[in-house]
Amino acid sequence: MSSVVHEAAHRQALAELSSFRMELYAAMPRRADALFELTDAVLCAGGPVVSLPELSLQAVHRRGHGAMYDALAQGRLNVSRLRLALAGLALPHGTDRQISIALDVTPWPRPDAECSPQRLHCHRPCRCDGAR
Repeated sequence: MSSVVHEAAHRQALAELSSFRMELYAAMPRRADALFELTDAVLCAGGPVVSLPELSLQAVHRRGHGAMYDALAQGRLNVSRLRLALAGLALPHGTDRQISIALDVTPWPRPDAECSPQRLHCHRPCRCDGAR
């Protein structure tokens, strides 16, 4: 019985992933094939991507690096359509049915991070004495 439930959940997850991938592809009106392969290459990279030509070496990227540059220069992404596709995804729930969302709350300084308009970045190092 448990394996049947697990299989059904697995099928549902694959169906949701497939549906999202179709919407992502549809949100790319120009150079969709090359942009989609580039997206897959970024996701399949073994670690941080430090150069664009490195992505063309990924197995899922079947085109040459020239097609990658062409897709980045001439391709288009319909941001409104992608936003709707992302908003339509189900929120992740834990076993207690509470919404599970991951956040990066590390105190690592990010001096090059962009701030919201009309706001400034002000780095204040922690001067904790153990009592605060």
